[in-house]
Amino acid sequence: MSSRVRLAVTLGDPRGIGPEIVERAARDAAVLAVAELVLVGPRGAGLTVQEAVGEGTPGAGAALAGALAGLAIERAVALAADGAVQGIVTAPIDKSALLAGGFDYPGHTELLAHLTGSRVAMMLASDRLRVVLATTHIPLREVTRALTRDTIVEVAGVTRRGLQEWYGLATPRIALCALNPHAGDGGRFGREDDELLAPAARSAGLAGPFPADTVFVRAIRGEFDAVIAPYHDVGMTAIKVASFGSAVNVTLGLPFPRTSPDHGTALDLAGRGLADPSSFIAAVFECARIARVLAGR
Repeated sequence: MSSRVRLAVTLGDPRGIGPEIVERAARDAAVLAVAELVLVGPRGAGLTVQEAVGEGTPGAGAALAGALAGLAIERAVALAADGAVQGIVTAPIDKSALLAGGFDYPGHTELLAHLTGSRVAMMLASDRLRVVLATTHIPLREVTRALTRDTIVEVAGVTRRGLQEWYGLATPRIALCALNPHAGDGGRFGREDDELLAPAARSAGLAGPFPADTVFVRAIRGEFDAVIAPYHDVGMTAIKVASFGSAVNVTLGLPFPRTSPDHGTALDLAGRGLADPSSFIAAVFECARIARVLAGR
């Protein structure tokens, strides 16, 4: 197989910085050395950035922008499912716009799971840290209801397979981050860690649960290959403090690699020439790497 792989690229919300960072990545010599980028719009593929933005009408309101972003994702998944591309790299979407546009999914991860019928897990990865979310885009008040033993065991299984098959780790060392301060401190600050997380960790072959204020430091120092976080912000805060701008969002469990940058649409920066493409470029490199691993199996 050629060292270059074909990757579908969606521009995300056309009102945000997606078109800008995609355009800069598409001109980057290092990117072009590893990947052929197939730009995808809501109605076509193999477009220029300007054509894809034109399909997305940059002056669109939120509902239209969300609808067009969702349609582009559907088209990219179809290309990957047909083998026309070997992976997908997605620019950021606006989650409220996605809903207003008729796609009732909290984000890319959940939409991709639906479109492919896959059990997936959301992982943010850098050369310093890997963090997987047990629950994703839900209000904090709903976490304790969504965080079940089955959820933890399932996410652990998807994570382990992903680290084995996509990262070459035969026996991944995976830790579970606690839910409560000090992992509950013997029940003083909640019983969930003792009564729910600890038994789930044993069932899933995870270490922990360990307090959030130490487990990510231990992973950065090399003790663990990944940490499963019980809810969105505790995991996302850790990876973004450790590696903002170089971390990559990887959807584990899909039949093809999908990656994205570690930031959002930055609507306030759009059109000002200030957007940093570093994380998007890192996402292209990571998607290409995984695609080559899968092609060599």
